[in-house]
Amino acid sequence: MSNFQQKLQKYAELAVRIGVNVQQGQTLVVHAPISAAEFVRLIVKEAYAAGSNLVKVNWSDETVTRLQYEMAPDETFEIPPKWYAAEMTELVENGGAVLHVLAEDPDLLAGIPSSRIQASQRVRATALAKYRAYQMADKFSWSIVAVPSAAWAAKVFPDAPAAEQVDKLWDAIFNTVRLSEPDPVAAWNDHLQNLQSKSDVLNSKNYHKLHYTAPGTDLTIELPEGHIWAQGDSINAQGHSYVANMPTEEVFTAPLKTGVNGKVHSTKPLSYGGNIIDNFTLTFENGRIVDVQAQTGLETLQHLIEMDEGAHYLGEVALVPHHSPISESNILFYNTLFDENASNHLAIGTAYSFCLKGGKDMTQEQLAEHGLNHSLTHVDFMIGSADMDIDGITHDGQREPVFRKGNWAF
Repeated sequence: MSNFQQKLQKYAELAVRIGVNVQQGQTLVVHAPISAAEFVRLIVKEAYAAGSNLVKVNWSDETVTRLQYEMAPDETFEIPPKWYAAEMTELVENGGAVLHVLAEDPDLLAGIPSSRIQASQRVRATALAKYRAYQMADKFSWSIVAVPSAAWAAKVFPDAPAAEQVDKLWDAIFNTVRLSEPDPVAAWNDHLQNLQSKSDVLNSKNYHKLHYTAPGTDLTIELPEGHIWAQGDSINAQGHSYVANMPTEEVFTAPLKTGVNGKVHSTKPLSYGGNIIDNFTLTFENGRIVDVQAQTGLETLQHLIEMDEGAHYLGEVALVPHHSPISESNILFYNTLFDENASNHLAIGTAYSFCLKGGKDMTQEQLAEHGLNHSLTHVDFMIGSADMDIDGITHDGQREPVFRKGNWAF
């Protein structure tokens, strides 16, 4: 077996054993592009070896997706996928797990009318609202991993010879998920413990607010009473751990919906809806986005924020040090799974209910009463840099350093 095949096998093991953490007798659904078939077959084999009773693969194809957006009639994008939503909801209600394998071309839908993309995303999100509520409350295990595609690799490494681009992206992905370590599973367990130590400190501090300052950014974020700082691994309703994002470098919580004020400037491009949004600034008043500017992708960004009323507010506050493996690789992945783990970031849209004490068992109305945002969408965007300082503000008004020059101050 070649060194590449060995790493690919270890990657499949990580996705199954650490990511979704498949249990005996559990059903696993894998969402993947056909370009990832070789890796997905390893996933399937590993899942059955871990005790899965059924592994179902839902295949997709970017060419087919592009053709639909180009050629299908407008009314197609207003048809809710009720059958798919029902299937996925029933799956997780019965204890199933979900693994997403990404290989997206960041420019897949460039030139497509953003109204079509927005309509499709709104209808899909509405149909999947119950499933997403389960997801945001840790009711089931889910995880996201990625593999290269030719188009994505060309975007990330445009100056490399075409024949080398995919291999370079494979190497970069393998490094981000610690496959270069002698024992990747042990390395992941150590890494998750380190993230836990950071969230433990923040939870003990129980800050009232965070104040962000950097070039183009002066933002204050109030945190709700009873907020919880979470990290890479979670515990589902059956008591089993899982890691939603591989890689992950963040600790995160939910902001108070109405407690965000000031301006924040992006520091990395955002790939959203098959389009790139870059060099943008959002202005907040009492939590709500009141002004939007962007050098690239303004219309796409505006359509995101107009998804629903909740998309005018934030749902996540995440801290990632500038001295982290993905950041120090100096690779811009044009994929949020990676880029958000190289940078402090925020998320437009709905909040994770597990970021509030007792939140996993609250209704949407109860979560709203405690100050958490709800939306059809949840989209992370990157704001961190080596120039960012963050102060924690205590309930009696004292300031304490949380980040200095882009890195942890404790």
